[in-house]
Amino acid sequence: MLSSALLSVAQDIDKKKYNRNKAVEDDIGYAEAVKVGNTIYISGVVGKGDMAVAIKKVYDALGKTLGEYGVTFQNVVKENVYAIDLDDFIKNKAIRKDYFKGDFPAATWIGVKRLYSPDLILEVELIAVTKDR
Repeated sequence: MLSSALLSVAQDIDKKKYNRNKAVEDDIGYAEAVKVGNTIYISGVVGKGDMAVAIKKVYDALGKTLGEYGVTFQNVVKENVYAIDLDDFIKNKAIRKDYFKGDFPAATWIGVKRLYSPDLILEVELIAVTKDR
């Protein structure tokens, strides 16, 4: 009985999904972003190569995803950063700060051994809130 009740609740949720590359996302099994109510959950966007370049590319891509929902970094309430060299990310944190324009979200930065692919060095996920549903 519980499983059918949970299924019923799940079917009642209005999810608005955004896919940057649907074929890749379907192959892996995720959506780039999902909006439920006035909350937007953005999957981790990844970067490789030099950390400074990776940070800029990742946050540029996050900005485009936010833009698909008509919001900016000022709507972000939570940020999770996963870096294979956390010290290198911290050294380059000024790049990230420019995107938030002083309106910083709650944030967690974690050093990890590796990400989905071995050549990736950075992954950032966001949660943003909009005024509309």
